[in-house]
Amino acid sequence: LPWLLTQWPSSALSLLLLSVVGRQMGLEVVQAIVCSRWGAPSNKSLSQDGDVIIGGLFNLYYKPSYVEQVFTTLPHYEPCTGLDPEVLQNVYAMAFAVEEINRNNILLPGVKLGYRIFDSCVRYPWALQAALSLVAGDEHSCGQPVPLLIGDAASTTTIFLSRILGSLSVPFISYLSSGPCLSDKNKFPNVFRTIPSDIYQARAMAQLAIRFRWTWMGAVVVNNDYGLLAIQAFQEETQGKGVCLEFIETVHRETIESDARRVALTIQASTVRVILIFCLYIDVKKVFLELAKINVTDRQFLASEAWSTNNDLLQNLAISKVASGVLGVAIRSSTIPGFENYLRSFPGTFQLHKASLSPCSGTESLEGLHNPITDTSQLRVTYNVYLAVYAAAHALHSLLSCPDTDSSHGNNSSTCSSPKNIKSIELLQHLNNLHFTTPQGEMFYFQGGDAPAKYDFVNWQNTPEGSLKLVLIGRVDGFDLHLNQSNIQWSTGSNQVPTSVCSESCPPGTRKASRKGEPLCCFDCIPCADGEISNQHGSLHCERCPLEFWSNAKRTACIPRQLDFLSFNETLGITLTTAAVSGTVVTTAVFVVFLYYRQTPMVRANNSELSFLLLLSLKRCFLCSLVFIGRPSVWACRFQQAAFGISFVLCVSCLLVKTIVVLAVFRSARPGAEALMKWFGPGQQRGSVCLFTSIQIIICATWLSLSPPVPQRDLGFQGSKVTLECAMASVVGFSLVLGYIGLLACTCLLLAFFARKLPDNFNEAKLITFSMLIFCAVWVAFVPAYVSSPGKYTVAVEVFAILASSYALLLCIFAPKCFIILLRPKKNTKKHLMAR
Repeated sequence: LPWLLTQWPSSALSLLLLSVVGRQMGLEVVQAIVCSRWGAPSNKSLSQDGDVIIGGLFNLYYKPSYVEQVFTTLPHYEPCTGLDPEVLQNVYAMAFAVEEINRNNILLPGVKLGYRIFDSCVRYPWALQAALSLVAGDEHSCGQPVPLLIGDAASTTTIFLSRILGSLSVPFISYLSSGPCLSDKNKFPNVFRTIPSDIYQARAMAQLAIRFRWTWMGAVVVNNDYGLLAIQAFQEETQGKGVCLEFIETVHRETIESDARRVALTIQASTVRVILIFCLYIDVKKVFLELAKINVTDRQFLASEAWSTNNDLLQNLAISKVASGVLGVAIRSSTIPGFENYLRSFPGTFQLHKASLSPCSGTESLEGLHNPITDTSQLRVTYNVYLAVYAAAHALHSLLSCPDTDSSHGNNSSTCSSPKNIKSIELLQHLNNLHFTTPQGEMFYFQGGDAPAKYDFVNWQNTPEGSLKLVLIGRVDGFDLHLNQSNIQWSTGSNQVPTSVCSESCPPGTRKASRKGEPLCCFDCIPCADGEISNQHGSLHCERCPLEFWSNAKRTACIPRQLDFLSFNETLGITLTTAAVSGTVVTTAVFVVFLYYRQTPMVRANNSELSFLLLLSLKRCFLCSLVFIGRPSVWACRFQQAAFGISFVLCVSCLLVKTIVVLAVFRSARPGAEALMKWFGPGQQRGSVCLFTSIQIIICATWLSLSPPVPQRDLGFQGSKVTLECAMASVVGFSLVLGYIGLLACTCLLLAFFARKLPDNFNEAKLITFSMLIFCAVWVAFVPAYVSSPGKYTVAVEVFAILASSYALLLCIFAPKCFIILLRPKKNTKKHLMAR
C-alpha cells in the first residue's frame, strides 16, 4: 500500500483503497501518509457524542491560498483563511437540529443522535480526508464510523466524494450541491439533496429573460461544475427562444484578481445591458469592485442563489451603485423556531478538538449582538442544513423501528437494526422512500434524490443609508413563476424594465433577416412583400394573405381586396366614354348631313340606302362600347358581346355589299353583262346584308344560350384589387364571333382591293380598301393585347379596338364625302362624278 501511494499520490484508486482498507486496519498510518502528500490539512472539528453519529462537511473558510502544483514536487496546500459567518451559522444549525431531535420523544426514541463536523475549505484532498476519517472512524471522529454524511457544499466536491466512496454506499445529504448531474441516480445513487438542482434556477432565469425580452445577454461563471453546468442548462432552456449570449466569461478562485479585471473590462466594452452571474459571492465581490473602479453602473445583473442573498455584498458601500437593482434567484427561505435564541445564548457546549475556532472561554453570550451569525430573518442554506439533519433522522428512525410481527403465523424472523450496527446501504434504501413532515408543517420527500424545485425571487434595493436591502418580489414553484413586477427596482433606478437587445424587435409589417456571421439575436428588419403581412413584433416570417384579401399599406393586416372594373368614374373610363359619345355624335351629324343632301349626286351615287344603314350600324358600334364600361352584371355580360358582334357584322356586311355593287356596276358596263345588275338590285342588297347579319345572330344566340359570359372575380392577378369581369365561359363562342367578323372583313378587303383601280372620278372602293386595312390591323393587334392585358385593362383593350375600328370606318368612308358635300359643293354634280 505505501508503494501504491508513492506511485499515485493523488490517485482516486489509491484513495478508494484507503477508504475500504481503513475500516479494517485503522487510519493512523493512512492519515499520516495522506498528510505527508497534501500538506497540513484542517483538523478542526466540532463533535457531540451519541448512539448514532452523523458526519458534516462545511466550507468554513472562503480564501484558499493558491499554490501552483507541478509534477516535480509533491502536492501541497497552505491553510485557508477568512472565516465565513454564514457557513458558521450553518454549522450551528446542524448542532441545533441534532439537539432538537434528541429532545423529541417521538423521533428516534431512546436513541441519542451525535455529530462530527469538519471543515473542507473547498479543497478536494481535505474534503476526502475528512470524509475518510468519518466513514472509517479514526481518532478525529472519536473512533466511531458514521453511516451518513451531510455535505458537501460544492457540487464538484460532492461528485468527487460520491465516486470515491460509492463502493461503501455511504449516503450523502447535501444542503448546497446543486449541480444538475447529481440528479442522475445511476451515477450517483448515494447522493441526496435538500436544495433543488441548478437546472431549475437556470430555467427560472431563462423564464425571466424570455418574459422581459432580454435577447442579448452576457454571462460570468465560476470555472467549476456549479458555473459551467448552470450556464449550459440556461442555454438549453433558452435555445430557440431568441436569447443569445454575447460572451461567457469564466473566473477561477485562485486567479480571481486578474480574472475580475478581465471580466470588468469585457462588461464595459459589451453592448449587453443584462448580465447573468453564476459565481460564489467572493468572486462576485471582486468583479463588482473592479466595475466600481471603472464606473460601470448601468448594468442589470441576474444573480444565482450562490450570492443573491449574501449580506456582505448588500452592506458593502463600495459596490452599492454597481449592485443596485440586482435581480436574483434565491434558495427558498423558512423559519426555524428557537434557533435565534439558541445562537444568542450559545453557552459554548461544543467540544473543540485539537484547536479552537476562536480564542473564547466558552462562557460568552451573543445576546444583543447583531451580525450575520445571529440574523435569522431569512434562513435559506441554514434551513437546508436543518432539513438535511431531519431527513437523516427520519431515515434512521425508519431503519431502527422494528416491523410489526405477525404472531398468528408465527412470523418472528424480522429483526431490528441496532444503533451500533447500522449499515449504510440499508440507510440508503430508507432515504429513497423518505416522506415526512417537518416541524414547520411542510411535507418533504426526495424526488429521485432531489428536493422539490422551490425558489424565491429577490431584488436588491437602495436604502437611505446607502447600502442595499433584500426585498422578496416573487416565488418559483416547479415551472410556475409568480412575480410582483411592480415592486422591482431596476438598476436604472426606475420601474421600467431595462432593454437588452442586439437588434430592436421587428415591428409588425416586417420580418427578421439574419445577418451573415452574427448571432441570431442580431438581425435586420425587412418589410413584408405585397400581399404578405406580419401582425406581431419579432415575426420570423411574413404570412401571405388569402386570395380575396390583400395587405394594407403597413403590411400589418389582410383587408378585402377592392373590386376593380372599368368604371365611368376613372380617367380611363371617362376617356373611353368621351370617345364613344363623340363618335356617336359625329356619326349622327354625318347621318343628318347625308339625310339633308340625300338628293345630291354624291349621296345617291354611293348607294344611299346602304350608306344610311352603315351609319346606323356605326352608331350602334360606338354605343355598344359603353356597355363594356361599368360594373359587370349578368345581362351586361351577355348583351355587350352580342351587341358588339352583331353591330360590326352589320357594318362589314354593308361595306361588303357596297363593294360587290361597285364591282357589279363596272362589270355590267361590258357588252353582254347587262343582266348582272339584276342580281344586285336594292332588294338583293338588303337581303345580302340581312343574310350576313343573321348568321352572326345565330352564332351569338347559340353561344349565349349554351355558355354565356358571366360576372366573375379574377383572383389570379395579385394586387390590392380583385377584378370583376365578364368571364368567357366558352372561348369557342367568342372566337366564332370574332372569326366571322374577320372573315367578312377579309373578304371585303380583298374585293375592295380588286376594285380600287376601276375608272371613276370618285371610286368608293379605294375608301373601303383603306378603311378595311385599318380595321383589320386594329383587330389583328387586338388579339395579343387582349390576351396579355391584366384585369380591367382587358376590357379597355376591347373597347379601344371597337372605337378605333369604328372611327376608321367613319372617317375613311364618310369624311371625304362630307368634305365635298359641305366644302366643295361644285364637285357634288353628276357631270363631275361621271367625268373620267
